Amino acid sequence: MKRALITGITGQDGSFLAEFLLERGYEVFGLARRESWFRPNNASHLGDRVKVLFGDMSEGTDISSALQDAQPDEIYNLASQSRPGESWVRAPETLMINGMGAIRLFEAMRHGCPKARVYHASSSEMFGQTKCIPQNEETPFNPANPYAAAKVYAHQIVRIYRESYGLFIASGILFNHESERRPLHFVTQKIAYGAACAALGIKNSTDLNERGHPIVADGRLSLGNLDVARDWGHAIDFVRAMWLILQQERPDDFVVGTGKLHTLRQLCEAAYGRVDMNWQDHVVSDPSLVRPLETGQTLADASKARRLLNWEPSISFEEMVSKMVDAQIVRLKSTLSSRK
Repeated sequence: MKRALITGITGQDGSFLAEFLLERGYEVFGLARRESWFRPNNASHLGDRVKVLFGDMSEGTDISSALQDAQPDEIYNLASQSRPGESWVRAPETLMINGMGAIRLFEAMRHGCPKARVYHASSSEMFGQTKCIPQNEETPFNPANPYAAAKVYAHQIVRIYRESYGLFIASGILFNHESERRPLHFVTQKIAYGAACAALGIKNSTDLNERGHPIVADGRLSLGNLDVARDWGHAIDFVRAMWLILQQERPDDFVVGTGKLHTLRQLCEAAYGRVDMNWQDHVVSDPSLVRPLETGQTLADASKARRLLNWEPSISFEEMVSKMVDAQIVRLKSTLSSRK
């Protein structure tokens, strides 16, 4: 039986990956902060099927202890401060977790379990203000926010450790991937939530945004730049790519994305269309929500992943959005019922 250690198991990707590996007979370990595990999280339902090791990615001793306890064949490094927008106000913490956390893991692996295979989650945000469209594994990085800069650092360390020490460390340059498990501070989930509120006639939501205001106020959802375009896919497809990357004979880096571009306007249209409503009646653009420096147009050229991994996305953009809206409707109905 293979043993796998997942950092960031409580997140969207970590929970889907844990399910994926359990279905394939793996013994799964998860590294999580104690306070994250003991509150409701995406992996709570797996509590009796995974072995949770408590620790922090900012502490090298915690990482070393986790590797010693798990003795993993495969390591999936998914832990991160995952909000590019928030990285502007949490820049030092973002670098500590996303950048330094990776190098601490690689060091611990190099000394404690050098035969293990490591997957590291890189990000399309690294391309930043790129002039090359679409982007592949050879496209230069030009990060536009502290999150992306920290990811570039970690990505370069992947290559340096792989080439310098002969370790099996591979990365997936993941383009945007969403699901019904995304937290509400992600814009995609806000839109799904807004559509669900509209369907249920909720004019003022109890859930708040980062500024402490209702996500939906007076029947309106406030967003930033509606012309922002991204390559969006479903997280289930992306965790399958992570696993495939570690099944290759040699470690390498792979761009993973759908190769299809959609704007926030189109996402709003799909979400509100799911509940038979016109998004323009419910969404407003707020200039104060626009990022100081916006990432350019990122579109995946995943031909290498298609050729070498035999990977293809199986869930369409429309299906992804529908799943998210449906899940928010179920959640909000449950919340409303519990108050009666």
